[in-house]
Parts: sequence; structure tokens; C-alpha cells
Amino acid sequence: QGHLVESGGGLVQAGGSLRLSCAASGSIFSINAMGWYRQAPGKQRELVATITSGGSTNYADSVKGRFTISRDNAKNTVYLQMNSLKPEDTATYYCNAEFQDSDYATYDYWGQGTQVTVSS
Repeated sequence: QGHLVESGGGLVQAGGSLRLSCAASGSIFSINAMGWYRQAPGKQRELVATITSGGSTNYADSVKGRFTISRDNAKNTVYLQMNSLKPEDTATYYCNAEFQDSDYATYDYWGQGTQVTVSS
């Protein structure tokens, strides 16, 4: 069993910054990729950024150069630093992580979501 808890969302003006955190807990043998996704009202959930256990990153084109994903493997935590925020970044942001057990089985977990609202 795994559990993800996000924090750091809020209301910010356009051009501002926010930092999201997501802490993983539970029966963790190891965590493979971790990532952030977002869903705006009336739209499908979309990838924002992912990071592997080795630190390789991947970003959506819409956030490249503005957002930075990082992780602290010792704390089982992933972060999303969001700079130069735009109103179109407004969405519920979800943390995702792939847990792996000692038998190499993998399990996908999602956080409950944290709201990010960017005012113009």
C-alpha cells in the first residue's frame, strides 16, 4: 500500500511562483518514476513533468523553461518549482508515483490533488 500527499498549491498572480511538494509513504521498497499531472475544468488530465529514480526529467512543452521537477529519494518526496506562472497554468495538480516491491511488481499511485490558481 502506498500513499501520496501533496502540498503547496494556492492562489498567485501571473508571473509569480509556487512550489509543490509530494511525499510518498507506505510499504515502499523502491519508487521508480514520480511525476506531476494537472487537470483544468473541462479538460483531460495532462502530463506536466516526470522524473526517474536516476534523475532524468521530462517536461510538457507548455512548461519547459518555467517549471522544474526534482526529487529527494531519501525523503521519498518530489517537488515542482513553478515560475513565471500564467493563468493557463490554473488547474488541479496531481502527484503520481510508481512503487516497486521486492518481487519487482509495480503499483501506480495518485495523490488527492492540490489546486493552483493563477490570476491575471
